[in-house]
Amino acid sequence: MKIIIATTPAPGHVNPMLGIARILLADGHEVVAFTGSAFRDRINSIGAAFRPIPASADQDVVDPFAKYPELKSLPPGLELLRVTKERLFVDHMLVQHEGLQQLLREVPADMVMGDEYFLGLLPMLLGPRSKRPPIVCFGTTILHWPRTDGAPELLGLPPAAAPAQREKYAAIAQEHERVVNQPLAHRLNQCLEEIGVKSLPRPPFEAMVELADAYLQLTVPSFEFPRPAPASVQFVGTPPIMPKQAPLPPWADELDGRRKVVLVTQGTVANHDFNRLVTPTLVGLADERDLLVVVTAGGRPVDTIPGPIPANARLTSYLPFEWILSKADVFVTNGGYGSVNQAMSFGVPLVCAGLTEDKADVNARVGWSGVGINLETSTPTPQVLREAVRAVLDTERYRARASLMAKEFQRIDTRGEILRAIKRVSQNGADRPSRAALLSAK
Repeated sequence: MKIIIATTPAPGHVNPMLGIARILLADGHEVVAFTGSAFRDRINSIGAAFRPIPASADQDVVDPFAKYPELKSLPPGLELLRVTKERLFVDHMLVQHEGLQQLLREVPADMVMGDEYFLGLLPMLLGPRSKRPPIVCFGTTILHWPRTDGAPELLGLPPAAAPAQREKYAAIAQEHERVVNQPLAHRLNQCLEEIGVKSLPRPPFEAMVELADAYLQLTVPSFEFPRPAPASVQFVGTPPIMPKQAPLPPWADELDGRRKVVLVTQGTVANHDFNRLVTPTLVGLADERDLLVVVTAGGRPVDTIPGPIPANARLTSYLPFEWILSKADVFVTNGGYGSVNQAMSFGVPLVCAGLTEDKADVNARVGWSGVGINLETSTPTPQVLREAVRAVLDTERYRARASLMAKEFQRIDTRGEILRAIKRVSQNGADRPSRAALLSAK
């Protein structure tokens, strides 16, 4: 089949897309990736074709907020959450949609895939099923679906344990609806009205889950808060890490098992200030002689990491992730969804400290599932980090829970599940009514 994969132009979305694309290519499918220009070389390197999204919907990979200074000035809270969703996703919907329609005229694809934040798919999902190819979405972060305890997403709220907590969540959800959901729906539905498409039946990211012909959640069930989900949802594990994306560091032979290895990263987006997590981890673990602290700077030069650098630290700009995860005893991270799932698939327990983007909700799941410690802050102190790392290393339950999670990943044949979902959706036929049509008929 000829498959277009439309992807939000950010590493946390493109990286899993590349993993899925490699599976499809190895199975003999033709893949056209529709995303940001910064990823052209990586896409071409795996044998896929590249088509750039319109420039106005592209973004700076190093500083994704560069075009939106208000995102840097607003304080954390619901208003920032709303504006972030508007600027980065809703406001790009029509341009993404128009670009995708043009690409489909040039490349008559048998199927379109996309991550859940690529809202340019929504007009197609809301239209007649007979006028579009099958659409498969993949979830690059937490599952966007209502929780049984009523808590809104992206606020890092763990499952309610008592009626009083449910009452608290109800009040938070009411404010979230007023400040975030309602203005967002109004803005998005105005855009849909411009192109003659009906209003959304629910919030946009939930709609992506429900309306897609298949929705591939890139994790395992035990890492998601339990609740009923639409029939479209399928847990498929995490795509295999692309091998040899970086060379081994010159100090690779030091990871010989004599010292426990602590892997530290702030990812590729929230790494503009290493004083938030990397530096306090280095300071906190500087006197732990039984530990080797390995820091990857997410592509930035290592000399941007403030010194002094302790004797037990090893720094590098990039690392081959499949190699370092096989060596790591604990992973200190701000909570990127992809890297957290990859660490769990290797059975590596975690210490998480991050509240930006989706990280509060990812880290809440780390704490809830028992695979690590959620510090519930973006700025932990060296002492807090040292105590958390030592607790994870010295307490059996974290390693045991991480090992069980790894076995759950191993039980899922990610490649097979993705290919079976593709085949199943492609065989459903264009005459099948869309979920949007069924919803509107109720």
